[in-house]
Amino acid sequence: MANVKNIVLHEFRHSHASYLINKGVSPLVVAQRLGHSDVATTLNTYSHLYPSKQAEAVAFMENDLV
Repeated sequence: MANVKNIVLHEFRHSHASYLINKGVSPLVVAQRLGHSDVATTLNTYSHLYPSKQAEAVAFMENDLV
């Protein structure tokens, strides 16, 4: 058999959530799409993706205040 990695369905779920977060989709919407009963579950699971949004938040504030 070829050296092809088996893909687990859960990896698609994680990729989907990561993609949405990186595109700026609201955590509440991501939580709903994943079927999480609480947005805290989504934030706790994917919090490592949110620090990259800090620069974007600063830019929004700078643009609105200038």
